Amino acid sequence: MDKEQLVDLLEETGRLLELKGENPFKVRAYLNAARALETWPGGLETAAREGTLAEIPGIGKAIAEKIAGVLASGEFPYHAALKAAFPATLFELFELQGLGAKKIRVLYEQLGVSGIEALEGVCADGRLAALPGFGAKTAANLVDAIAQRRSHAGRFLYEKAAVLAETLRAELREHPAVAQIAVAGSYRRHKEVIGDLDFVVATADPEAVSAFFIAHPLVEGVIASGATKSSVRLPGGLQADLRVVSNEAFPFALNYFTGSKEHNIGMRHRALQRGWTLNEYRLANTSGEPVPPIHEEKDLYRALGLDYIEPELRENLGEFAAAEAHTLPRLVELANLRGTFHNHTTASDGRNTLEEMAEAARELGLAYLGIADHSKSSFQAHGLDEKRLAGQGEAIRRLNAGYGAGFRLFAGVECDILPDGSLDFDDETLAGLDYVVASVHSVFNLSEAAMTARIIRAISNRQVTMLGHLTGRLLLSRKPYPVDIPAVIEAAAATGTIIELNCSAQRMELDWRWWPLAKEKGVRCSINPDAHSVTGLQRLAHGIGIARKGWLTRGEVVNCLPLEEIGAVLAAKRSRA
Repeated sequence: MDKEQLVDLLEETGRLLELKGENPFKVRAYLNAARALETWPGGLETAAREGTLAEIPGIGKAIAEKIAGVLASGEFPYHAALKAAFPATLFELFELQGLGAKKIRVLYEQLGVSGIEALEGVCADGRLAALPGFGAKTAANLVDAIAQRRSHAGRFLYEKAAVLAETLRAELREHPAVAQIAVAGSYRRHKEVIGDLDFVVATADPEAVSAFFIAHPLVEGVIASGATKSSVRLPGGLQADLRVVSNEAFPFALNYFTGSKEHNIGMRHRALQRGWTLNEYRLANTSGEPVPPIHEEKDLYRALGLDYIEPELRENLGEFAAAEAHTLPRLVELANLRGTFHNHTTASDGRNTLEEMAEAARELGLAYLGIADHSKSSFQAHGLDEKRLAGQGEAIRRLNAGYGAGFRLFAGVECDILPDGSLDFDDETLAGLDYVVASVHSVFNLSEAAMTARIIRAISNRQVTMLGHLTGRLLLSRKPYPVDIPAVIEAAAATGTIIELNCSAQRMELDWRWWPLAKEKGVRCSINPDAHSVTGLQRLAHGIGIARKGWLTRGEVVNCLPLEEIGAVLAAKRSRA
């Protein structure tokens, strides 16, 4: 069990104790222990072996003993016993915006609410509105939250699906009967939310491959099985389908099951224009010229008079015209990235220190890393005040002195955009930083006009280098706040403000559908992971997928620039007239 998993376990234990109504000091002890581990740079296994866990500030002797037990066995009986005391459905309530452990405990104890359906009932009959501390507005908000949760049923964040997809892909590839394999569907097109996984395999032994697939340890249930198609249920309820074809049919099956539906219609239409028919197994001649040999997908596009269309672009949003006219862009690639911005440390709500984040970036081969911890108004995220921000800047300068010419940390901040569009720090403070990410973190209930004016006022400030997570959405969890995106893009173009592509799993914004407009207006992108830990930097690969889906090239992504050029880009807005 790694540190992040252990931190999550301790946090959930504190939440369970709060549900149980335990002594607040006991609750706080577990939450403090979780926070202490987040910010402690040492090795857990070493500390457990040497018996020094209790010496970590914030971790008492009793919890240290439990942590040692978890590290030794991989199990936490105390946590399991606490969880077993409540109905499993009760934990569904934590998925709803506006409900924490204290409110859930009140609902459970006073109204007998043990899950989503029961909550919906007490909202409908007025009992929740009558409960002290809740009211009619809370009831209405929870009804909306339940409806939103239902609308997302069977949908999964790309990052969550990727873990299962890549594990299964790797193990299927090792099977001796598998000649070719790909994960198709919306996963291959890099949609931000995935409905299911589509595996396409070429083999001469379909029975063996299908049997291996349905018997895989990740499979929690078999929906259907057959010689050419099998469907299974993976952890969390994610459905995975396996299509087994011959080597000859593989290019057609891969193309068809990649989609999108609209793109497939366009492909079939072009085939018909040439007197051919196209389906998931073959391209056949009906009344036209002979069909050329098709060995791979690129041959299929070539046969239809098109340049190869990358999977991310296959949404029938202009890719056919561009492919026919040979004007498809050369899309940005992960290897093009030289650094990234908008990353957090233990100074605010991150889980790793400044030094650990820098070392992780260097190990990834990045030439620079921007640190943008929260500003003071984000008190829930331990935001930095002016003094702590200045201290972090000094620490960054000391580290940079030891890195030499091949790597640099940039000192920034994620500065809250206040409700009136002013910023959390004055211009003098912000001017002392290398760059500023400005983001909305509170008061989401403004009108569209007011929210748009708020953001435009903020990015009109010369100290604001880039705009963070433009709409505030949390995929499958929180709707975007109302904002006129085209107007904000226009303002970013006019002011020279970079817009980030925040590749945190729940954000993935600016949404890929808006990047063609941003490109047209000359707005540049920064692909930022919003990393709160060293593992968060791995999200850059997902961010690249969304950038490609938005038709972005390396020239439109500022953090593809080398170290010797990026500093001038960060400072460019401040030098504008």
